[in-house]
Amino acid sequence: MESVNIKELNERIQQESAFVDLLSLEMGKVIIGQKQLVENLQIALLSGGHILLEGMPGLAKTLAISTLAKAVNADFSRIQFTPDLLPADITGTLIYSQKNEQFEVHKGPVFANFVLADEINRAPAKVQSALLQAMQEHQVTLGENTYSLPEPFLVMATQNPVEQEGTYPLPEAQVDRFMLKVLVDYPKKEEEKLIVRMNNSATFPQASAVVGTKDIIRAREVVREVYMDEKIERYIVDIVFASRNPQDYNLASLKDLLSYGASPRASISLCAAAKAYAFIKRRGYVIPEDVRAVCHEVLRHRLGLSYEAEAENVSSDEIIDNILNAVIVP
Repeated sequence: MESVNIKELNERIQQESAFVDLLSLEMGKVIIGQKQLVENLQIALLSGGHILLEGMPGLAKTLAISTLAKAVNADFSRIQFTPDLLPADITGTLIYSQKNEQFEVHKGPVFANFVLADEINRAPAKVQSALLQAMQEHQVTLGENTYSLPEPFLVMATQNPVEQEGTYPLPEAQVDRFMLKVLVDYPKKEEEKLIVRMNNSATFPQASAVVGTKDIIRAREVVREVYMDEKIERYIVDIVFASRNPQDYNLASLKDLLSYGASPRASISLCAAAKAYAFIKRRGYVIPEDVRAVCHEVLRHRLGLSYEAEAENVSSDEIIDNILNAVIVP
C-alpha cells in the first residue's frame, strides 16, 4: 500500500473516530474508573463482536452496558438468566390469535441492538444455545420463518466466577462465539471514594446520546478498512498456532498445560479487535502493540487448560504472557 493511501486513510479515520472521545466522556460521567472495561466495550461495538464480562457482583458490569446503550441511543433489552428460563423467553414464540384465527409472531427481548444477558451461566444449556444462532447469524427462526435482528447487534453477557450454586458453565462452542472475555476487577481506593460520593448525592448522573446506530454501522465499515500488513497477519497466526503447538515455538513447557489451543475464530477475532483498537487510537494501520493490547481478552476463554495447569494454579493469562514473550514481534 502506498504511503499516500495510508495518509488519506489516517485523515479519514481521524474524522470518523471523533465520536470515540465523546463516547468515553459520556460513559465516564456514570462509570468511575474501569477504563479497560469501557475500552473493550468500544472494541466489541466497533468490530461487531460479542463480549463476556466476568467479575464479582457490584462492579458496574450491568451499569456499563446500559450506559453504553444510552450513549449510542440504541434499543436495549436485558434478560435476567435464571434456571427456569425457556428458549422462547429469549427468542420469542408463535401465539395463536383467536380473533385472527392464525398464529402471530411475538418477538423476544433478543430483538434489540444491545442485549444484556445478565448472569448467563445461571440458565441451562438449552437456553444458552438459544443465543447461538442469534449471536453467530444475527437472525432467529420462529416457526417456519427466519427474522433478521436489528443492526448493530451486540450481545453482552455477564457471569459471576465465584458462586457455583445454580450455575451451568458455558459450553466451549458458546464461549468461542464471544469475541472478548473481560475480567472486571475491584476499583482503586480513590475511585471507590468517588463511587460512594456519587451514589449518595441527590441526583445520579445519566448518560446522554452522543452517537447514533447509523454512525456505528458506518464506523464499522471504516474499521474494516484499517490497513493490516502481511507481517502483522503472520504475527497473529503465529500467536494462535503457538497455543496449539507450543513446542514449535520453544514453549515445550506449555504442552502439558494445554488440552487444546485457540480456534481459527481466535485469529479472525484478533485481527478484527486489533483493527478496532487502532481505530480508537486514531490510526489507519495496525501495529504489533495493537495485537498485544487485545490478545488477552481475545484468547483467555479460548484456551483449554489441562488438569495439570489447574493443579499448578496456572491461568490462561500466564500462558498468553509466555506466548507473547516467545513469538517474534515483526
